[in-house]
Amino acid sequence: MLALIMAGGGGTRLGMGEKPLVTICGRPMVRYIIEAFEQAGHEAVVVASPKTPFTRNWCTAHSIPFIAAGGRGYVEDLIEAVEELGECAPLFTCVSDLPCLTPGIIARIGEEYARSGNDALSTWVPLSICRQYNCRTSYVERIGGREVCPAGINILRGDRIAVEQDENKLVITDRRIAFNVNTREELQAVRRHLCR
Repeated sequence: MLALIMAGGGGTRLGMGEKPLVTICGRPMVRYIIEAFEQAGHEAVVVASPKTPFTRNWCTAHSIPFIAAGGRGYVEDLIEAVEELGECAPLFTCVSDLPCLTPGIIARIGEEYARSGNDALSTWVPLSICRQYNCRTSYVERIGGREVCPAGINILRGDRIAVEQDENKLVITDRRIAFNVNTREELQAVRRHLCR
């Protein structure tokens, strides 16, 4: 399955330049996500934008496939990338600031998607885990009586990318997908977790 790594945002909250290239243990954050998908057997394509020219250059230098989207927004760039690739099958979408993502988590999400029969699957993490590890979130929803936050990894059908899709909401109680790096404090927490 194709995996689109969304790397076109401005990274303004973190304030350290292009967020996909912020280093953790000497490696760019986006490299962790690419490798997790590749190790899970998926082809990763980075979706960059005019806001992330160094990310595009890094992809070129490391032979990482990428799409240069217009930078009009997350959803708009996602639709543009899917249409440019002509992808009709289900595909992963993932933020570029989820460096603790593992092949095992990806496999679990893929298996749940296959079982569900829905067009789409979104992944959520309990708010309690986010709070426990001081991870900030800007959106909270209630699923099955629990307060949860979006984890930033989803599966969508390419042939229905421009329309709302019937969605399964998967809650995963795993701190690794709570580490969505938006602040320097979250970056330090991730470095403590990964740089042992």
